[in-house]
Formats: sequence, C-alpha cells, structure tokens
Amino acid sequence: MPKSLRSARHQRLLAQLILLRKAKGMTQAQVAEKLGRPQSFVAKYEGGERRLDIIEFLDVTAVLEADSCEILLSLRS
Repeated sequence: MPKSLRSARHQRLLAQLILLRKAKGMTQAQVAEKLGRPQSFVAKYEGGERRLDIIEFLDVTAVLEADSCEILLSLRS
C-alpha cells in the first residue's frame, strides 16, 4: 500500500477541507484558534506537509461543522 501523504486521495481530502473552511468564511487562524492550535498547524495540513490523525480529523470537521463520515465516504474510490 503506497504512503498516503501525497496520494490522490489525500489531495482530495485536503481540497475538501480547504473548500469547507472557505465556504464557512473562516481563515486558517480562526480554525486554529477553535482547535487551540497555532495557525501553522492548519497551514501544514492544508499544504500537505503533515497528515491529520483520526482524532485531529474529527476535531477539524467538528470546527467546520462538516460530516466526517460523508467526507471519508467520498474518498473511498
């Protein structure tokens, strides 16, 4: 199984998270503040420099008021 950091599915996940953030009218700094993390945390996962673990992913989707299951199901193929 290839690493996921630069895979097509990982890129689609990042694109979805960025689109959701922008659709909510939120900046990276605002998301980071709600997460209790530095803005660089959001910049690094959005830029593909780091992966989110499952708990971080759930926290991010909660801040974005998004359905984490729906996002994951969209990445199945």
